[in-house]
Amino acid sequence: MLFKKLENKNFSQLIRLGLIAIALGIVPLTACVSSLKSTQQSSQASSPSLAPQNDKTGDRVIKPQFEAAENFSEGLAVVTSNGKKGYIDKTGNIVIKPQFDFAEKFEQGMAAAKIGNQFGYIDKTGKMVIINPPFEQVLQFSEGLAPTSIGGKWGYIDTNRNLVIKPQFAAAHKFSEGLASVRIGNQEGYIDKTGKIVIKPQYKQAYPFKEGRAAVFDNNLKIGFIDTTGNLVIKPQFDGTNDGFSQGLAPIAIGSKIPQRWGYIDKTGKVVIQPQFEYASPFYPNEDLAAVTIDKKTGYIDKTGKLVLPPQSHYAGSFEDGVALISRGGKYGYMDKTGKIVIPPQFNEVRDRGGFSEGLIAVEIGGKYGYMDKTGKTVIQPQFDAAGSFQEGLAPVRIGSQWGYISR
Repeated sequence: MLFKKLENKNFSQLIRLGLIAIALGIVPLTACVSSLKSTQQSSQASSPSLAPQNDKTGDRVIKPQFEAAENFSEGLAVVTSNGKKGYIDKTGNIVIKPQFDFAEKFEQGMAAAKIGNQFGYIDKTGKMVIINPPFEQVLQFSEGLAPTSIGGKWGYIDTNRNLVIKPQFAAAHKFSEGLASVRIGNQEGYIDKTGKIVIKPQYKQAYPFKEGRAAVFDNNLKIGFIDTTGNLVIKPQFDGTNDGFSQGLAPIAIGSKIPQRWGYIDKTGKVVIQPQFEYASPFYPNEDLAAVTIDKKTGYIDKTGKLVLPPQSHYAGSFEDGVALISRGGKYGYMDKTGKIVIPPQFNEVRDRGGFSEGLIAVEIGGKYGYMDKTGKTVIQPQFDAAGSFQEGLAPVRIGSQWGYISR
């Protein structure tokens, strides 16, 4: 959703979780999400045994010993020891000693790291290439380039960490469909991968292209859509949108106050589903249903606007592998596309509302975390004080104040 709080572009996840809760008048669901960012919280609970509780998964492979632990990427994981970050391999061996004040996961053989005021990139031997002048901030790579700031100005680096578009913009965002929105002064436009301005800065805010369309704010804070040549194909008239176009349709909102009325338009701007909902999510790729909110409960419609599954849950996520996370009576479970409850609401918390990872998801019951599969079977019994998702066959878990890893 493109909020009129123009400073924040991380709108997609916020919409999928927060707006539903706002519309319903309940506590934002993001408050329930366990986060690995808070792994340094200590626990006074006694440390349970890490012996596997069944014969399938949950074997301890790296004993709890770290102050924080993140997911594996390219065979290595960031861990924190004595306040410094380093890297371990899947046997638990420290391959790059904890020495960094900041360290990110490896991508394409390199990872961003910082020691004191020196920012650079390390390879898997720990060799560091110092960037001079130092980058102040580097955002996520997209289409081979990443926005980076130096001296308060933004430019772009490539995957070899070469500065390919010199810092010159007041703000810069990710590339999508070959173009990226940048800000000059207080207006935004688009550049190509050479840094050439191809759509002149003229909008209050400009968002990534999706399916050949990008949402833009005009100076009156109305939302319209342009194509990749800069032509205004849908004139500014809407008060909100949720993540742009997907499968040829985009959710749009009418009304400047919540609850707004949400419907859908096609790529010509024609309203194909009339604004009538308190909230509307996109038709995500490979999904034929979209979540909508009616009378403070969430149901699902098809692309004609027909209500296929009537509203009955206080929260309902997007379908993944035929099931969707739902919330009823303060508990979480799953239903299928027929509306059948396949996993009864029973969990106080679900670790990752993005869905299952490697077939499992962390759930909390009675103050402890375990893991269930897509059938609802608990395959690793609740025994951990915190738990992350599985990546590359391992998941970080916390017992007391120490983090280690288990296998699946």
